[in-house]
Amino acid sequence: MITLISIKLDKKELQKKIGARIKQIRISKGISQQDLAALCNMEKSNFSRLEAGGTNPTIHTLYTIAQNLSIELKEILLISSTKS
Repeated sequence: MITLISIKLDKKELQKKIGARIKQIRISKGISQQDLAALCNMEKSNFSRLEAGGTNPTIHTLYTIAQNLSIELKEILLISSTKS
């Protein structure tokens, strides 16, 4: 049985969690931030800001990142719904 817990995250908290998830996956795959940014056709500084939760990535950006990490988009969205 699946239990859904409804905890609302504000925009900033959600951005931070998504960025942290991308960073976690990137590191687990042994890919540098510089290399992944280049693969995604992004400046390293912008990619760094995304991982830090400082930007609100579009669905297309998340899809591009997922493609370059060789994962499904849904893997990026597997985040905890608890506030930090």
